[in-house]
Amino acid sequence: MANKKIIYGLYDDEVILIDAVKKVRAEGLKIHDCYTPFPVHGLDDAMGLRMTRLHSAGFIFGATGTLTALTFILWVTTNNYPINYGGKPYLSLPAWIPITFELTVLFASVGMFLTYLYLNRLAPGVKAEIVDERTTSHLFAMTFELDEHTSDSKKEEIRKVLAASGAVEIHEKEL
Repeated sequence: MANKKIIYGLYDDEVILIDAVKKVRAEGLKIHDCYTPFPVHGLDDAMGLRMTRLHSAGFIFGATGTLTALTFILWVTTNNYPINYGGKPYLSLPAWIPITFELTVLFASVGMFLTYLYLNRLAPGVKAEIVDERTTSHLFAMTFELDEHTSDSKKEEIRKVLAASGAVEIHEKEL
């Protein structure tokens, strides 16, 4: 797989970054990503990102846990090891609530944890892509992805927009 190239601008304040993102989007340029040393409220809206669907995945994992628990308990009590407990019915849902709840929580939590790791490329052994070491302590970065078809005039346009929006440094890097 070929390495990707990016152009990024560094900002020294989160308010300037949010204003810069709005200006860049108004210019019609596509921002690849923004890197910040801490969460910046309002940046997602400024970048035009849609809501995450992680909660939907959590519901699906939880429903799978519930269905697994109920199916397994029903199979055990009716087919695998049917025991007559003093005339009580085989399908005794109130007695199954604790284990059903526990499996629902287990499936949802493990499933969401693994989904989070996958979506954010944080799996063990995966090397993190750090644009600039200073974005982990005090600077903010706005990045633009370049491909082999990106012209020099487009690169120059990105550089001009970054400079006009308040970037203190502008760099080009291959990741």
